[in-house]
Amino acid sequence: MKGLYLVTPDWDDTQKLLQVTEAGLRGGAALVQYRHKSASPQLRKEQAAALQALCREHGKPFIINDHVELCIELGADGIHVGGTDASVAEVRAAVGPDKIVGASCYGTLQLAREAHAAGASYVAFGGFYPSRVKKYDMKTPPEIVAQSKAEIPLPAVVIGGMTQENCTPLVVLGADMVAAISSVYMANDPESAARGFAVLFG
Repeated sequence: MKGLYLVTPDWDDTQKLLQVTEAGLRGGAALVQYRHKSASPQLRKEQAAALQALCREHGKPFIINDHVELCIELGADGIHVGGTDASVAEVRAAVGPDKIVGASCYGTLQLAREAHAAGASYVAFGGFYPSRVKKYDMKTPPEIVAQSKAEIPLPAVVIGGMTQENCTPLVVLGADMVAAISSVYMANDPESAARGFAVLFG
């Protein structure tokens, strides 16, 4: 797990969502997470299935935010859980040992320790910077990335207002993946924007 971690915006326009996601994949995105907080169950399933097919075409993992049943039904590559969702241990038990299970740890190293102990595949920290999409209660200290890498043997993902410029210090500190929503999906040239992140990881 290394590189640009693409997270979808709350777009109901499935065609537009697929077009921009494909541009991000062409630009070198390493993984796609489907996240749509306000979608109906029918739209969520439709979009997730279409995005999964796209990711399979590009040979990249596809994970779903929060919805464990949908992950299992579609056979997605994994699931991401936040602090208010089901616990990492519950999700790991539900999806089995082979799926990716990601955990939001916000600005707390202890949450990352607990996620690792419960069977998480990676830990995600943030937000680090103001986000155009998500509202955060806290500002995460950059040092948490280096602390996590020194102590927890899991990939570290960083999220929250990420741009090519402001994520670079976090990559230097050891971030394995940079999660981006608006910096790619709202860019004039999403493929080029994705490539700008991807090159940071060689």
